[in-house]
Amino acid sequence: MKTIAFTCGDINGIGPEICLKTINDIYNPQERKVILFCPSSIFEYTLDSLSKSLSYKIVKKYFPGEYDSEFVSVVDFGTYKQQFGKPTKQSGAAAFKALEKASGLVISKKADAMVTAPISKEAFKMAGINYPGQTELLAELSGSKKYLMTFLSDEFICGLATIHEPIKNISRLLTRKRLELALEILYNTLLNDLKIILPKIAVLGLNPHAGENGNIGNEEKSIIIPAIESFKNPSISGPFVPDAFFGNQLQKKYDAVLGMYHDQVLIPFKMANFNLGVNYTAGLPVIRTSPDHGTGYDIAGMGIASAQSMIEAVKWAEKIIDNRRQNINAS
Repeated sequence: MKTIAFTCGDINGIGPEICLKTINDIYNPQERKVILFCPSSIFEYTLDSLSKSLSYKIVKKYFPGEYDSEFVSVVDFGTYKQQFGKPTKQSGAAAFKALEKASGLVISKKADAMVTAPISKEAFKMAGINYPGQTELLAELSGSKKYLMTFLSDEFICGLATIHEPIKNISRLLTRKRLELALEILYNTLLNDLKIILPKIAVLGLNPHAGENGNIGNEEKSIIIPAIESFKNPSISGPFVPDAFFGNQLQKKYDAVLGMYHDQVLIPFKMANFNLGVNYTAGLPVIRTSPDHGTGYDIAGMGIASAQSMIEAVKWAEKIIDNRRQNINAS
């Protein structure tokens, strides 16, 4: 039996909708319990609006502090105004509260994993929450300084050396220590969480043509190559020229790709996996996955949002739960 905690995400977007569609899809009380952190009024409204398309009756039961119940428990944490299609102070505050409560549950081991619906960084800012994203927030809440934004799919897996940073800051932020930590986390994630034996990692360059031997930037020679060589591991290769790497489909020859900045790997990843990609916060003591898309403000409240990426997030979370349990039993 597994227990999965869901967070509603930004209530003005598609988060509550895809949560209920996902919960409906994975209905199996013999295999898992589900805890949904969502304001009760938002849950009721979403459930009523989707009632004709949901094939199972989701249990309407609210537990402000108790989590053992039927297959679905809904944890109400206050009243928030919903305004579809835009970030607001209220939607930012609700998204944060859901994350805070759900993370407490997984940290205390009352849930095995959390699956988080998309949030708005702008709404966070409106609510006075000073985190660039869920990854950084969950790292702090779980007390971990070692974490890596990672993206999972059957097509390929990738990690980010830097996350939500302006392009002008990337070169300054890239250090040998940072890259060594990213490679360590990615390698151990492949080995332990995903059970890949002798994982192979491709490391991308930062500059056009991967610096062309220092003629178009020096980061490859001064930072990236020394970081790779420090592992003395032939299964970690690079730096590769990014456009040629993906143009030649070389990602298929590696178990994971480490990119230097957000769009460098997210553009090819989303082109291959737009409805199937999953965001995973690697390196944390807790398991957290999320769909690889945003709040969907443009279609919020219409009932047409696809829950496929959220469903995939559950599948990957449960795969990692099983692998971590095997690790514990083996030790």
